[in-house]
Amino acid sequence: MKTFTKLALVSSMALSANAFAMQAMDDSALSATTGQDGLSIGIGISKIEIEKLFIHDNDGLNGTIDNAGAIVIKGNGTGFTATKGVVITAPLDLTDPASPEVDESRTIASHNLADLKIDSDAGTGGGNSAFINIAADVSGLDIYIGEIGVTASGKQGEASTTSALRRGGVDKNYNAILSGLTLKTGPMSANIQLGAAPQGAMIKLNTTMLGGLEINNLGILDNSKANADRAAGEIFIESIKISDANAKNLSINQDISVYGASLTNPDEKGYIEIVSHGGAKDHYIKGVHLGSKTAASIGDVEIQGMQTYYGPTMSDQGAVITIRGH
Repeated sequence: MKTFTKLALVSSMALSANAFAMQAMDDSALSATTGQDGLSIGIGISKIEIEKLFIHDNDGLNGTIDNAGAIVIKGNGTGFTATKGVVITAPLDLTDPASPEVDESRTIASHNLADLKIDSDAGTGGGNSAFINIAADVSGLDIYIGEIGVTASGKQGEASTTSALRRGGVDKNYNAILSGLTLKTGPMSANIQLGAAPQGAMIKLNTTMLGGLEINNLGILDNSKANADRAAGEIFIESIKISDANAKNLSINQDISVYGASLTNPDEKGYIEIVSHGGAKDHYIKGVHLGSKTAASIGDVEIQGMQTYYGPTMSDQGAVITIRGH
């Protein structure tokens, strides 16, 4: 898909959220309190809601605008995503659903969404070695994703009588793919370098997600046999939990780099590369239902100590993922 890398725009949407509460300190104030120049930013967001999210492929499969389609995330009529496509909240303890409380075991000390420490550095050796270093501590999150489907892309300005910006999709040409899911994460740390990036990658994740990663209520839909008498088929999974092998937490060690176009090979365009390092992982898949969410479960699936390798010699532990347009 030519526009697949538009996924990066999801990050910029958060910047337009009206809920931002920023606490910033200038260099002199930060130096007085910590003994180090730089900039400190606390991002205080407790909830982000996105009505719908579209990723448009402007030329479809056959390369013509008439076949433009889009991946769409929209409300699925359930819980947090009843009317919203994506809801991101502070980590919640839902022991009492009628009165949810913040799960402080999954937040950073400040209770902010993220704390950033930004420094500019001249680098070493001279010659384009300057860089910006951003150290980020991020709280755990509860991410609720509604129904995910594919639709024919609309035309900008026609999806709404009041907005010239909205494009949307064609409701009568839509098929659901996923019924929705929920992700629960723990606090994480990341280091981002812009410029020379002497750490070897733009983003380095080297942290432990407390409590591991949890995905709940994942439904994969098949509309190929759906008709007036039969609903779409569904493979429904109650939960997926991932941790380090024989451990409670999940270690994350990733290098994320953005490669530009080749200066010697015109066919080699730019792309994003994600290299994951680390040891074996345990997976527990609970409550697998085949056919529909209400069908009897076939049971649970447990995978112990799964390890992947990459490289021609298959000696490097981890995986490499590249994302590029075509």
